[in-house]
Amino acid sequence: MSNLSSIDLLKQLVAFDTTSYKSNLELIQFVKNLLEPEGIRITLNFNTEQTKANLLASIGPKDQAGILLSGHTDVVPVAGQAWSTEPFQVFIKDNKIYGRGTADMKGFIACAMHAMLKAAQTQPLIKPLHLCLSYDEEIGCIGVRGILSQLSELIVQPELCIIGEPTSMNIATGHKGKAVFKAICQGQEGHSALAPLYVNAIHCAQSVIDAITSTQKQLAEDTISDPAYDVPFTTVHIGKIQGGKALNIVPNECILDYEIRNIAEQNTNSVQEKIFNYIEQSPHAKFVSFQEINQYPGLNTSTTIQAVKFLQTLLDPAAELQKISFGTEGGLFHQQLNSAVLVCGPGSIQVAHKPDEYIEISQMQECDDFFDRLLNAIRC
Repeated sequence: MSNLSSIDLLKQLVAFDTTSYKSNLELIQFVKNLLEPEGIRITLNFNTEQTKANLLASIGPKDQAGILLSGHTDVVPVAGQAWSTEPFQVFIKDNKIYGRGTADMKGFIACAMHAMLKAAQTQPLIKPLHLCLSYDEEIGCIGVRGILSQLSELIVQPELCIIGEPTSMNIATGHKGKAVFKAICQGQEGHSALAPLYVNAIHCAQSVIDAITSTQKQLAEDTISDPAYDVPFTTVHIGKIQGGKALNIVPNECILDYEIRNIAEQNTNSVQEKIFNYIEQSPHAKFVSFQEINQYPGLNTSTTIQAVKFLQTLLDPAAELQKISFGTEGGLFHQQLNSAVLVCGPGSIQVAHKPDEYIEISQMQECDDFFDRLLNAIRC
């Protein structure tokens, strides 16, 4: 029987360096070894290389619809960040717990594990409680897709999925979708002294930049918007550009990486069409091709459904309904399971991905209290 508190568990979870480009198997094995001896059912789902895994933990009746908790085990890199403490060793000061992933989102995972252990050691549940842990969320919600395709065979469709991303224990009912693309501009190499005789790939890229900035201006002025977001319209953002080898060589290739973050009322295909229409007006159009890299759907859960009301009864009365600017795996869960999906977890996104990331002890306590009320609601 485990007597570890949620903070004890968080200390151990942070100690595993699960930066997205590394394996998460040691952390997954730790979770399995802790939960399985308590009678909690464990299913693992590995990537092709067997270097990473998703985990599904379940307790309670197998033939009932229950509550699914979801968290990602990977964290963003610390390289190049000026940490004042060791990022993979918890440091507690002024009622704050410092460490990479404390807010995003090992704090939630620790509280969820603590709740699963409590469920195993107390009165039986009338509805099952599931915990799904994924990998590679930080690089495009990639890993969870492997286990999502199996969930319908493993569990009854949940009544509610709770994605534990940091919302300061408020309820987020929605977030934008995201699609990532490459624009590949092909030119002709030549001596820069004869530059006008060749196709300059960087000049082609300028046409793509113009198309994207014109599209963004159009989207900002569009009547399609959602005032619940900090930025109420669909956005297009160029984050990376590579081109050219030397100043005296006309570049033969230039590649731009860009993303579309779309509100629910606007799909990415329609935004791409706007970009294409602008580029087609350019003399460089025939030198540009596009490649889709990755995308995940947004989330747009109605605020009036029973699941929202149920979750509100378990939280502080001051908890707010909101939409969040960052993406989660929530849209994928809804797409696969057609269950109600809400985002709610301890910590603030304002400190995530930064040096000296932290979670307040009061947020951990609030999340523990939430899980205590949840267990009481689904016990016999």
